[in-house]
Amino acid sequence: MKRDLPPYIYPKGRAGHLWFVRRGWQSQRIFSKYPSAEFYVELAKIQKGIAPVPSNKNFRVLIAKYRQSEKFTKKKPRTQSDYDKILAFIDDRYGDKDPTKLRRHNLIKLRDDNKATIRFANYCVQIMRILMEFAIDEGWQTHNHARGVLLLQSESPSREPWPADLIQDYRDTATDRTLLLFELLIGTGQRIGDVLKMKWGQIGDGGITVKQGKTGKELFIPLTPRLKTVLSATERKSVFILTNLHATGPWSYRGAADAVMKIRKAIGATKYDIHALRHTAASELYEAGCSDDQVKAITGHESTASVIRYAAKARQRRRATEAQNKRND
Repeated sequence: MKRDLPPYIYPKGRAGHLWFVRRGWQSQRIFSKYPSAEFYVELAKIQKGIAPVPSNKNFRVLIAKYRQSEKFTKKKPRTQSDYDKILAFIDDRYGDKDPTKLRRHNLIKLRDDNKATIRFANYCVQIMRILMEFAIDEGWQTHNHARGVLLLQSESPSREPWPADLIQDYRDTATDRTLLLFELLIGTGQRIGDVLKMKWGQIGDGGITVKQGKTGKELFIPLTPRLKTVLSATERKSVFILTNLHATGPWSYRGAADAVMKIRKAIGATKYDIHALRHTAASELYEAGCSDDQVKAITGHESTASVIRYAAKARQRRRATEAQNKRND
């Protein structure tokens, strides 16, 4: 199909749009249909009007340099993986373009073009900020135009901890792995990815030692009485506490999520997801009278602001009660 097109013209993407692509030049889409007269007029304008982009100063080179830098290589594997998805997207969209010509309105358009998925749109802006800061470090430019670009606000309600009645309904309904998973999530306050990787050998001295995949932080978390009871009643079939059906490895995320969803539907708890159990753990700790630092010691949050966000209502309620008690005294 390409041999029927003029030099430097290539179809790209699923839609097969035609693009002018030439080494050292900015790639540009041609909107006129081939082989119309308008097509050749547009092509002539492109060849006359686009200045070459230095091959050593485009987004593709910048991204490659960033990936090789310590600012990227020293990040946790989980973070690198998350960054890579956005970096690949930026490379695909802006690869041949000159980062020094990027302006605020370009970033706002990038954000708004992806607003159907708010988290992805915001992540694009955040990674662009990092890339532009890195470009400054490399001496490519002196100003980060990504700074100050506002992130989109989600209209969906914020995640809430599980209510006490639904927690009890889940416990009354779940058995075996689904109950053990639930108690591990609430009892340790960890992310499901870390819980699924937990091994029997990590348990000792009345607690479990966890190394968080996202932060790399190592935590010792004492076991709650309820979690101790469920663990003691669990048969050890594998080195993993939550093993797959064949006992050859850990329970998969998809399998665990599907099993929990089945129970959530049965008890009317579809509004409350697995990650909300991490919010539940933080809320229970605040309700028990724990300080911010004590809650962080369990959840592993690095900032006080983050852990407060997870249990803002429980924290406010406890502090308000303490304040009124003092007032009444």
